[in-house]
Amino acid sequence: MTGVAISGVGMTEFRAAADASILELAAAAADRALADSRHSREEVASLHVSNALAESLGTRAGVANALASAIGVEGASADRIENTSASGASACHRGVEAVGAGGEGVALVVGVEKMSVRDTPDVTESISRLVHDREYRQGLTLPSFGGLAAGAYLDRYDAPRESLAAVAAKNHRNASANPFAQFQKAVTVEDALESPVVADPLRLYDCCPMTDGAAAVVLSPEEGVPDEGSVSDGESVRVEGIGSATGTHAIAERDDPLAIESVRTAGERAFDRAGLAVDDVDVACIHDAFTILELLELEELGFYDPGTAWEATLDGETALDGSLPVNPGGGLKARGHPLGATGLSQIVELVWQLRGDLPDERQVPDPEVGFAINVAGFGNNSVCTVVRHG
Repeated sequence: MTGVAISGVGMTEFRAAADASILELAAAAADRALADSRHSREEVASLHVSNALAESLGTRAGVANALASAIGVEGASADRIENTSASGASACHRGVEAVGAGGEGVALVVGVEKMSVRDTPDVTESISRLVHDREYRQGLTLPSFGGLAAGAYLDRYDAPRESLAAVAAKNHRNASANPFAQFQKAVTVEDALESPVVADPLRLYDCCPMTDGAAAVVLSPEEGVPDEGSVSDGESVRVEGIGSATGTHAIAERDDPLAIESVRTAGERAFDRAGLAVDDVDVACIHDAFTILELLELEELGFYDPGTAWEATLDGETALDGSLPVNPGGGLKARGHPLGATGLSQIVELVWQLRGDLPDERQVPDPEVGFAINVAGFGNNSVCTVVRHG
């Protein structure tokens, strides 16, 4: 156990936000998280801001310092954490360490990205540069890796193409009940199968969208938290364990293209520190930038044996009413993927689920333990978080 409680959470809607700057998005999420907590701005000892693309997209520099001023927490320490698409969970990791080391101060962790400021080719180029230099020069992109992995998985395990489409349909169905999600329209397996090809066998509905948005959490020492009298009961949600790990950067140098070592190692570290196991998890948020990643990560983490997550998906085990609800908020696939905010939006979703804050149509029944994984690149770096209620 970390001794760190999640005292408040908040996020903005995930979609193109033409009328809001990156700073305004971040401030809105921070304000909502603070309002959800029992803490005032004066209690914030550290501010951790996750963002991946502000400079490359020309949004702004110095976002952490600007945000500290914008929300009135001057005097707090402030830093910006960049870990590509795992920036959000990495910032949460830093916040947990800050609270755990200090024992008193409150940490405010805010993730934000504004991707609509540039055209799709420009954003794609910025994201493509996170791959290994040699692979970048050869023209390989994240969708390329996703397509290669998907094809290898389907061949190795004799899985039908419908198994990937079922992931997309499930996550879109979950997002249709989530007012914060970018896509709130359900799609069928047939819709996914018939969508345009992006990187064969991946199609459009197998790939997450570009998104604007922000998410935030307030972290505080677990000791001394009152049992009542707070704005919400968020203090009863604890960070039980958090762990991160890197993996082989160049995909071509990995022993097995379907093995993502950073996912496995980060998961082991998080569960070991929590004193829990995959069987204890009641709800999971999995980094499904591509549908194939949901299957690979579930297997790498030990939720399912290799080559069986696709069967579990088709059988409904990962649906909202299944034995292991996965991505109840829609995941990256349908909630959206503003890189710096995604990892924190997963934590927000888990806190809402564990507190029982959600309407029946998207509430997992009586969950106690939640799990999230946020992945950088195609497994270059992974961060896993285990949270518990009660």
